[in-house]
Amino acid sequence: MDVKIAKSWKPILEQEFKADYFKNLVSFVKKEYSLYTCYPKGKDIFAAFDYCSFDNLKVVIIGQDPYHGVGQANGLCFSVKPNIPFPPSLQNIFKEIESDIGKPIPENGDLERWAKQGVLLLNATLTVRAHQAASHQNKGWEKFTDTVISQISQYKKDVVFLLWGGYAKKKAKLINSQNHYVLTSGHPSPLSANRGYWFGNKHFSKANAFLKSRNLPTIDW
Repeated sequence: MDVKIAKSWKPILEQEFKADYFKNLVSFVKKEYSLYTCYPKGKDIFAAFDYCSFDNLKVVIIGQDPYHGVGQANGLCFSVKPNIPFPPSLQNIFKEIESDIGKPIPENGDLERWAKQGVLLLNATLTVRAHQAASHQNKGWEKFTDTVISQISQYKKDVVFLLWGGYAKKKAKLINSQNHYVLTSGHPSPLSANRGYWFGNKHFSKANAFLKSRNLPTIDW
């Protein structure tokens, strides 16, 4: 695994790449990818940073770890490649967008279009072994992605953070809520959504209303 991260993020994160924990993480990931099928593809591990530059960043959405089914993960949380059926959480995200802002459910679930507008689609863990959820947790990824969140909080202003579910909500402690707009709700997974913790949160219209109030471009969800 070569750490090739987009230029705009290098000054923000280069210290992390020199840290011992990160070197150990790289060794672990390289070994896993050589012994097992892992997702996403090596070139897509840092896709969230490739598509969303630090300068253009407006919204952060935090996921837990990549999809572990064949061909699903593309390096952006909740997103799948164009020809892959929507996983249940993504389906519920699109349903909420439809009821919140009236936008019809799209033909494909590739959220690259959001990322290019300034939405950082960040999984807390950036890799996973095929068919083994959470298999790369607690190996160092969380330390890295927590630093990403802290650095955004420190060096940016007026970023919208969408924290869905218990795991993502814990990241609120890394964010200065005086300088940013933090929205929380249940997770879009069926387990949470069907109990009434997701639908109706109106996060997509609220995010855009905040951006508009700061004279920033809104997101075409």
